[in-house]
Amino acid sequence: MNVSSLGNTELLKLHKTAFLCSRDIPASAVLKCFDWAIEQRDKGNCIISGFHSKIEKDVFHYLLAGTQPIIMVLARGIKEKIEPELKAAIDTGRLLIVTPFENSVKWVTAETAEKRNRFMLELADEVVIGYVSKNGMLERLVAEVKGKKVIRAIITGGPL
Repeated sequence: MNVSSLGNTELLKLHKTAFLCSRDIPASAVLKCFDWAIEQRDKGNCIISGFHSKIEKDVFHYLLAGTQPIIMVLARGIKEKIEPELKAAIDTGRLLIVTPFENSVKWVTAETAEKRNRFMLELADEVVIGYVSKNGMLERLVAEVKGKKVIRAIITGGPL
């Protein structure tokens, strides 16, 4: 597998907690995800995620406000233009952006998102699920890795 990266690859040696969450998430789960992100930030834990959906972007915002390491896994090639807040985190050595895709892959699709999630789960030491929608891609992935990875749910009530 071809892996491209931008940032501090030493972060891959750390204990990594993957954060995944279905796009459709009930309001009751949103604040619990934010509280979890703030707790991880305060503890200095390394979080790995795609940070692609709305809730994942919000979690990233909370994490970025701290100083702990973060690994962003893209479902496309490395971006040509890096946002200033990402560049600042890369420059201080606390952010790594990785992707299993060539730079010619410009758009995120359901297939690239699933491949990204599988790659992320391979890299992670444990998995935290914000919420799982019934019959979604994330539900299938969680079922596949159950027993191979430590999986914790932030909110119960999803089909975990």
